[in-house]
Amino acid sequence: MGVTLKDVAEKAGVSTSAVSRTFTEGASVSSKTRAKVERAADALGYSPNALASSLTTGRTKLIGLVSNNFHNPLFLEVFDRFTRGLQDRGLRPLLVNLSTEETDPDASVRMLRQYSVDGAIVASSTLPPSFAEAYRAAGIPVVNSFGRFTTAPQVHVVGIDNVACGRMAGEALIARGYSRVAFLGGPENATSTQDRALGFMAAMREHPDIDVSVSYASAYSFDAGRVEMTKRLMQAPAQAYFCGDDVLSIGALSAVQEAGLRCPEDIGIIGLNDMQMSGWQNINLTTIRQPVAEIIGASIDLVVDTVEDPKRHPETRLFPCRVVERGTLRPVP
Repeated sequence: MGVTLKDVAEKAGVSTSAVSRTFTEGASVSSKTRAKVERAADALGYSPNALASSLTTGRTKLIGLVSNNFHNPLFLEVFDRFTRGLQDRGLRPLLVNLSTEETDPDASVRMLRQYSVDGAIVASSTLPPSFAEAYRAAGIPVVNSFGRFTTAPQVHVVGIDNVACGRMAGEALIARGYSRVAFLGGPENATSTQDRALGFMAAMREHPDIDVSVSYASAYSFDAGRVEMTKRLMQAPAQAYFCGDDVLSIGALSAVQEAGLRCPEDIGIIGLNDMQMSGWQNINLTTIRQPVAEIIGASIDLVVDTVEDPKRHPETRLFPCRVVERGTLRPVP
C-alpha cells in the first residue's frame, strides 16, 4: 500500500486536514505546521495525489496542447519546449493530435472538457482561427500559439507577422539580383501559407521587372516539398524560391540535388523557421528565423494568466524575425 495522507498526519502529529492544507495551493497553514508536515512527507516518501487535489481546488493543472503539426520535425522542438515549460510551472500537457484534414473543432472541445483542462494552447500556424475561438466559446481559457496576426483578436494570439516574413523573403531575393523568382508554399488553404504568399507578392509588385510564379505543396513536409520542386524543375524553373517553411525547403533542396543541379549556383532557396536541422552542414539552409522559444514562453505565460483571469481581454503578441545567412542563396552583390 502507498503512503497515505493519514500516515503523514500521524507521523507529523497533526490532523489530516492540516496535511491537506499544506499541499493545497493558497490554503492557510502555519509555517510551523508546514515544516512538520513536509519533514514527515519526506521521511515517508509521500507525494500528494494530483487527482484528489483537483477535487479540492477545482483545478486539474492540465493544459490542452492542440496541434496538427506532429509530423513536422519542427514540432519536436515545439513539443519539447512546451512540455518542459508547462512542467516548470507545475502544469501538465494533455496532447490533442489533430489530423491535417480536421476542420471541425467539436471533437477536440469534447475531449478538453472530458479531462477538465484548466486551459488550452493551440500550437499551429495552419489551423483556422475558428478552432481557438470554439474553445473560448466553450469556456476554456485559450491561447493560439503560432496563430494568425490580427489587430482585433477574438482570442489571445502569440506568434509572428507572416505577411512581414513573406516580404522579408522577397526582399532577400530582390537584393541578390534574381530576375525569376517563385513562392513554393504549403497547403493553399493554410493561413500561414496565404499570409506568407501575400507578403512575398507585395514585395514583388514593387519590382515589375522580376518574373514571379506561385505554386503550392500538398503539406508542410519533406516529401511534399520534394515532389512539388520536382514538378517545377520539369518546367521552366525560377532562379530562386521562397519555400513556405524549412521542411518544404529541405525537400526542395533534395529535388534540386536529385536533378543534378547545385544550390545556390543553379537555384537559390530560402526557408522559414530556422529549425535545428536547417543549420546542419549537409543542409546549410538560408532561412528566416522564427523565435520559437520566445513564442512558447509567452504562450505559457499568457495561458497561465488567462486561467487566473478568464475575462482577460484578448491580445496579440508578435515577435520579430530575421534572415539567417547560410549557403542556399547567392551572396548580395
